Amino acid sequence: MFVAKNIPIVYEDENFLVLNKPAGLLTIPAPGKSSAALTETLYAACLREGVSWKPHPCHRLDGETSGLILFAKGKSKQKSLMELFHLRQVRKTYIAFVQGDFKKNEGVFTRSLEGQPARTLYRVQEQREAGSALFAVVEVNPETGRKNQIRLHFKAAGHPLVGETRFAFRKDFPIAVRRLMLHAARLEFSDPWTGDARDFTAELPEDMQAFLDKSVVA
Repeated sequence: MFVAKNIPIVYEDENFLVLNKPAGLLTIPAPGKSSAALTETLYAACLREGVSWKPHPCHRLDGETSGLILFAKGKSKQKSLMELFHLRQVRKTYIAFVQGDFKKNEGVFTRSLEGQPARTLYRVQEQREAGSALFAVVEVNPETGRKNQIRLHFKAAGHPLVGETRFAFRKDFPIAVRRLMLHAARLEFSDPWTGDARDFTAELPEDMQAFLDKSVVA
């Protein structure tokens, strides 16, 4: 089995890897930023282990977002997997902690982003209280893949994610934490080489679980 330092590998076969990315790690290097990137960590591991393939990301997660991410073993395999995303044949499920009191237990956001259609389904799992402030634990399924889609849709609805600092002012919302409370919890798709149904999950990371444990059901 391929080993990348400090990066849990959820699944591996001859075509792709599913990794559980820690928060604080970019998917690919960003211009002007010195932060480490997952691709660099994987490239270094490939060189160290002498494998014959190179890892290629099939989608991206924000640096602050934790959870499941798919890497292909080689450029041609990346193309096959990215086609699934292009055709919207990959179901992505996130868990988000969201500021405020939701009045609807489920719904869909359809606000366009960057001039492109965008669609995000959500379902409130429970409403909780941290201190004297309310937040919701929300299951989120983005049906499109626009940049920062989940963050922008919830911000536009008046419920930015807990820990949001890029698209909302922290001082305007009562709950403050050290990072964005967003986790890519599940990936589902049909394997393009075998036709098998693939279903991968990743539990909440320790920091999100600890935050949840300190709150109470509202």
